[in-house]
Amino acid sequence: MKVVGYDMSKTAADRVFKKSGRSIKDVNVVELHDCFSANELITYEALGLCDEGKAGEFIDNGDNTYGGKYVVNPSGGLISKGHPLGATGLAQCAELCWQLRGEAGERQVPGAKLALQHNLGLGGAAVVGLYQLGFPTVAGRIPLSSSASGNRAFHTSTTKMSESEVKTEKTVEIDAFKCAPIFKYLGDVLNEEGKRLVEKINCVYEFKVGGPEGKNGNWIVDVKNGNGSVQFGGTETTPDVILSIGDSDLFDLMTGKLNAQKAFFQGKLKIKGNLSLAMKLQEFTSRIAKSTSSKL
Repeated sequence: MKVVGYDMSKTAADRVFKKSGRSIKDVNVVELHDCFSANELITYEALGLCDEGKAGEFIDNGDNTYGGKYVVNPSGGLISKGHPLGATGLAQCAELCWQLRGEAGERQVPGAKLALQHNLGLGGAAVVGLYQLGFPTVAGRIPLSSSASGNRAFHTSTTKMSESEVKTEKTVEIDAFKCAPIFKYLGDVLNEEGKRLVEKINCVYEFKVGGPEGKNGNWIVDVKNGNGSVQFGGTETTPDVILSIGDSDLFDLMTGKLNAQKAFFQGKLKIKGNLSLAMKLQEFTSRIAKSTSSKL
């Protein structure tokens, strides 16, 4: 079984689950590398979909299809696409994205929230990845258009939040938040380098922070207008990206103690808006991590 990738697949799966804080039991839909019938059964066991030696029983119970524990290869697997090298992995990725966005038509897996991709490569390589919808509130209504080649293209867009969504229901004094010094530091950075950062980042962030005693606060970090600014309790500026996170988790995230991807998969961090702009926050987090001892 080692020759056909069992060990590699198991190691990759163990690593991704450890890194994300999730388990195979959280997965709803799977696209795996079923290059041969035997490989599919071996991969069931390697990924943890069933116990070792139980792949046949797993199939007999219908746990690999609709109505069972998992739906495996709703796309039809490699044979349905002619197994084109290279394009195989992209096809798996596309299928899982459609499933999570509720756009898979008759193949749709009801309630798909977490998807797993498994792929093998020539020369001895295995890849296992987890997919989770970044913007569940816009699932099924993400703008799509036709490119020149006729393919459907994904377009990121800024969603204007309603006043009720932006408004903080319960407020608390700024000093009660552990993360308050983080925003003070961000303000200092913008005072010194605001013009350069505005040109580089060009985004307005809103941080919705879960504070003490169930009370919440919000900060607007404007790295788009003028030389930038940081405002506590601001609601007048429409954000491009909204991040919802607990007070202590935000402190750990911004100081490099909490991995952003892990926080997202564990549900500690929720993001609305343009994900590529959200990733630009790394411009700040790397600097904050280095300055923690002296400025926080």
